[in-house]
Amino acid sequence: MKPTYDEIKRLFGDLNDHMIAEIEAGGATMSELQEVAAYLAQENEPMGEPRPQLAGRSLAVFELVRRLDARWEEDR
Repeated sequence: MKPTYDEIKRLFGDLNDHMIAEIEAGGATMSELQEVAAYLAQENEPMGEPRPQLAGRSLAVFELVRRLDARWEEDR
């Protein structure tokens, strides 16, 4: 089942409609989106161990969201 607009907003916060549409079009599952959200929040980092690497659709969503963060940082 595809994640809904509201679920994506809940996970990633203030994304514009274009970004959400890109995430939806990428076909990531809810599990993959949750993995990215945890990665962004650094919640999946075991103590003293490197974080697992993202791949595939998870990596694509991560890069998309990070691009938005980078643009926001530039605007400050």
